[in-house]
Amino acid sequence: MQSNYFSFPQFDPVIFELGPIGLRWYGLMYLIGFIFARWLAVRRANQANSDWTTEQVDSLLFNGFMGVFLGGRIGYVFFYQFDYFLQDPAYLFRVWEGGMSFHGGLLGVILSMLITAKIQKRGFWQTADFVAPLIPFGLGMGRIGNFINDELWGRVTDVSWAVLFPSGGYLPRHPSQLYEAVLEGLVLFFILNWFIQKPRPIGSVAGLFLFFYGLFRFIVEFFREPDAQLGLYFGQQISMGQILSMPMIIIGAIIVMVAYKSAAKKGETS
Repeated sequence: MQSNYFSFPQFDPVIFELGPIGLRWYGLMYLIGFIFARWLAVRRANQANSDWTTEQVDSLLFNGFMGVFLGGRIGYVFFYQFDYFLQDPAYLFRVWEGGMSFHGGLLGVILSMLITAKIQKRGFWQTADFVAPLIPFGLGMGRIGNFINDELWGRVTDVSWAVLFPSGGYLPRHPSQLYEAVLEGLVLFFILNWFIQKPRPIGSVAGLFLFFYGLFRFIVEFFREPDAQLGLYFGQQISMGQILSMPMIIIGAIIVMVAYKSAAKKGETS
């Protein structure tokens, strides 16, 4: 291995503190993602024939935020720390100790969209298609927050851009958080927001989001350090993140195909 790797910048995870209240970089990244999502959602709601109001957008995003938070925490505990939870059930509620799962958060968002769509008397797929293009930017900001937090780093490597993370033992590792920020954040954002510029069948945007997120996450997991308490499965080849991403790829592809097939029968796109 070479010796000239990038040293991890010594970020203070806390931006400032006022008594018991403090602002952390990780929280700021998610706040920026939420503010951007609301700005983009309101902008689209104000377009002609959008069928959305600002009040409906705010209700949808608030419910979605709660779904992300509750689903992300419950998913992390059950997917990644279930044995620890059985020994100490109160761990589920100690959110300040960290631990969120995207896949759990996704399930929480789906449930929140089902509830919101019913309240607003709107179709689920119409709601899902509206929400999907708003998500990637926030995902990218969250991955940057992971990088700043010196967490969820990659596997040991000798590539020239490897980073020496303090919590990773100062071993040269893939900056997999940044890989995810680019793929799950930037690239996925442009794919979805390009796709919605043209006529498309209802449900196809949500399906495309599931497919590409699952695909990008599956790829990056080959460079990301597996969770220590879980390791790898299937002959030390596949991570839990990949196991959870495979259904997303399959289901997303099915949703897109069914959406186009159904639209072709009806001769309609939206």
